[in-house]
Amino acid sequence: MLGRSFQVIGIPWPDLNDGLFYNDVVKPSDSGMSLIEFYSRKYKSSAPLEGWLQRIQNEQITIDGQVITDPETILRIGSEVVYRRLPWKEPDTPYLLEVLYEDDEMIALNKPSGLQVLPGGVFQQRTVLTQLQWWSSKQSSSVSEELHPVPVHRLGRGTSGILLCAKTRLARTQFSAYFADGTSCVGRNRNNTMEEGTKRKISKIYRALVAGIIHDDEVSIDQPIGRMRYPGVAQGLYVATSSGKPAYSKVNVLERDEQGKHTLVQVEIQSGRPHQIRIHLSSIGHPLMGDPLYVAGGQPNCLHSELVDQSFAEDGGYQRPTKPVPGDCGYYLHAHQLVLHHPKTSEVVKIVAPLPPILRTHGESEDAGNRLGINKPLHGGCQKD
Repeated sequence: MLGRSFQVIGIPWPDLNDGLFYNDVVKPSDSGMSLIEFYSRKYKSSAPLEGWLQRIQNEQITIDGQVITDPETILRIGSEVVYRRLPWKEPDTPYLLEVLYEDDEMIALNKPSGLQVLPGGVFQQRTVLTQLQWWSSKQSSSVSEELHPVPVHRLGRGTSGILLCAKTRLARTQFSAYFADGTSCVGRNRNNTMEEGTKRKISKIYRALVAGIIHDDEVSIDQPIGRMRYPGVAQGLYVATSSGKPAYSKVNVLERDEQGKHTLVQVEIQSGRPHQIRIHLSSIGHPLMGDPLYVAGGQPNCLHSELVDQSFAEDGGYQRPTKPVPGDCGYYLHAHQLVLHHPKTSEVVKIVAPLPPILRTHGESEDAGNRLGINKPLHGGCQKD
């Protein structure tokens, strides 16, 4: 049964977001500290000492509900300390999301490049999650009260394509198990192959454009992925490293550039390590075209990053590093197909996201031109087998 959805959801972003509140309860180990000592030590990655002084004097911090402007105020055990980050204008980002598939248990969206999935960094409101929350709040009262759609996996901000979201607790639990099972299989057997894909409950296929010519028609990559310290990434940057966790990708060449500049590939992943495709393809010497971060070897473009200057930003925080970070866009990667067992019925569902023109083969481009007109995009759909 073939079904198609042309529904698009999305509300334009407000000029400023709502700001953020960071709540802390003073622990015994922090009791007796001054307010400035507490913040400059505990959240030193957020702002320098001078930045926290600015925030305190700007009446952005309260203790037990009372605004405190004296940075030398002594903290007492059990007190609630709250820092309010003032509303700010987030960078421009898309907001429209095409619905590729929807039923009572799940919804699959076509995420555009440039839109972040979950809050993080400067993107706190301009995310897929926010649009899902706004959309679900406007649904009719006849919709189940259990409707709280949330993404069950992540796509990089610069990655486009299928984003699977659960609408019920059952779906969320099942999808989490599906993804965990695929990754754990790789961990148990380093020689795992994609032939085992038929046993898995979910599989993902991506399209990517990589630099240079991949001469083999099929390449298997099992490069482990781990973290390293990197300026501007508080939790560490994921890179190719022998001490990392197992990861597995299967790459199939679809088309080679006659001028030898790039290769169009299809990538199926079994494990789901952060930035896995970007790291794996760069680890074999073929980073994604336009990737500002990962270069040959699966390493970052630059290990050392300097701040714009030694001052701090308007809100007291550090200036953004000048070197690339994971959320930077520019690369060509698209989550094209998703095949999964339905969380409630166990039916096999295939979801397809339309391909951006640059990630189509010549044959696909000609077919799209014949059917829809050269400048009209393909529409996605879903299929149950």
